Amino acid sequence: MVNIPLSKPCLGEEEKKAVNEVLDSGFLAQGENVRKFEEEFARYVGVKEAVATSNGTTALFVALKALGVKEGDRVITTPFTFVATASSILQCGGVPVFCDVDEKTFNLDPGKLEDILKKERNIKGIIAVHLYGLPCDLEEIAFLTQKYNLFLLEDCAQAHGAECQGRKVGSWGDMGAFSFYPTKNMTTGEGGMITTNDSLLAQKCRMLINHGSRKRYYHEALGYNFRLTDIGGALGRVQLSKLEQFNEKRRRNAAFYNQELADLPFIDVPYLPPYALPVFHQYTLRVKGARDALLQFLRDGGIGCEIYYPLPLHHQPFLQNLYSASSFPVAENLAREVLSLPVHPQLTREDLNTIILGVREFFLNH
Repeated sequence: MVNIPLSKPCLGEEEKKAVNEVLDSGFLAQGENVRKFEEEFARYVGVKEAVATSNGTTALFVALKALGVKEGDRVITTPFTFVATASSILQCGGVPVFCDVDEKTFNLDPGKLEDILKKERNIKGIIAVHLYGLPCDLEEIAFLTQKYNLFLLEDCAQAHGAECQGRKVGSWGDMGAFSFYPTKNMTTGEGGMITTNDSLLAQKCRMLINHGSRKRYYHEALGYNFRLTDIGGALGRVQLSKLEQFNEKRRRNAAFYNQELADLPFIDVPYLPPYALPVFHQYTLRVKGARDALLQFLRDGGIGCEIYYPLPLHHQPFLQNLYSASSFPVAENLAREVLSLPVHPQLTREDLNTIILGVREFFLNH
């Protein structure tokens, strides 16, 4: 019986040893492991500061709060992303302004971004989402944020280690936000990280995640309890040491898929722009017709697959009133056509061949 999961965390003896050392120490809350994880992650991304948080959503939210997003502030982002990108803006009192995405990359389209910026003068910033582990065109987007005096927050939840023009994501914007959920390219169970080159922004974030406090029991601002545990910090340090290896395996798996599936007439394999080194958090096909039938066929055969994302954000029930008259045709078409296949590092060549044969068999018979 075939059973190939869509995702599977890569956890070994080193992770178990690191966690057991924390358990044996008796100190489980945020401590030395978190501090070292922050330092190592900042060095890896190529920034001055990194601030660990309880998850990727709190990383986005705290970054937006530190950047000064408040009631009524308008922030541009994509409608084709996980809900946390937009809900973090709303939780600050801000308003998401959606911009349609590029047909090939599925990321924010810089041309459409500038069209919005030419018409609207009351935009505060941009959240650029590196969807599926493919970097946005950060050179163009960073140029626009400078031209229009906006902040740039990178949503790197799916892009640990990805590069644009040879530079790591999370180092281009004013801030970056990462997630370490178990399905991500590296994990701490739950957890997040904020990256920045601005020490004052980092200081604000540290206060916000710790009840608005820099000194114990002295609270300078209204804050939150969004700290990462030392168990998460220990896990993260080991996972970070393996991240390049994990990402290279994902790229090899994706290249094998591309080689074996590119000739099929009813699908598009992922586009790789020349500026990008992707990390394939997801390997996502664009299926022209019969997408849902292919999904069911593969699942019936024991192959994990998923649609990321079946409903664009402007159609989500809690946002429909705000965007009832809005249309983002590329995002809407993608929601009807995308399908993600397993690409994680624990796949064997036999697994990959089984998945490829499943896809090819479906199109042979339909």
